Amino acid sequence: MRVLLVEDDELIANGVREALRRRAYQVDWVSNGRDALNAAIDNPFDLIILDLGLPGLDGLDVLSALRQHQKRTPAIVLSARGSTQNRIDGLNAGADDYLVKPFDLEELFARIHAVERRTSGAATNVLKMGEIELDLAAMSVLYQGIEVTLQRREFSLLKKLMESPRQVFTREQLEESLYGWTSDLGSNAIDVYVHNIRKKMYSDVIKTLRGVGYRIDPNLAN
Repeated sequence: MRVLLVEDDELIANGVREALRRRAYQVDWVSNGRDALNAAIDNPFDLIILDLGLPGLDGLDVLSALRQHQKRTPAIVLSARGSTQNRIDGLNAGADDYLVKPFDLEELFARIHAVERRTSGAATNVLKMGEIELDLAAMSVLYQGIEVTLQRREFSLLKKLMESPRQVFTREQLEESLYGWTSDLGSNAIDVYVHNIRKKMYSDVIKTLRGVGYRIDPNLAN
């Protein structure tokens, strides 16, 4: 999952960003409202975590503008504005959830998982297809009932494919999802992750459509 973190407090931003990355989320960070609006319009984020008291453009205005642009990217407000009216205003502006600072990271993750479940139509934090189970909260993977150890980006790649089992993803889409704006990308990185996942499970768990992209084994989606 690729997350846009919008937070002008660098200390908070660094803490949230590091915690998200440890849970296999790709995080891009901006610190003002104008950059947030432009980034959210121009990039395919899966989730926005949004402060409200931002320089340049208030978070509520960012939310309202995104919804006016028909951008339905789920958004969780993370703000020190804690009154009932503040929460009502945030939700009415288009937020999917509202968490008041100071906050507990585990509660933030619980709310992220709740948004993921609503978005995917899942009832639990476990993605299950065929003999593969991904526990999003525990970041664990079972294949045929046996735990499989995946690296962070291998886990993220498998999760991305399993969330949309009938979709073919191009290499560029997968690179954006796994790396965002970062530059630590090898030319064959996706191929390496796909190879490793196949080796740890079975050779056809991820299908390669030459000249097009990748998708999860269609038999798992039946």
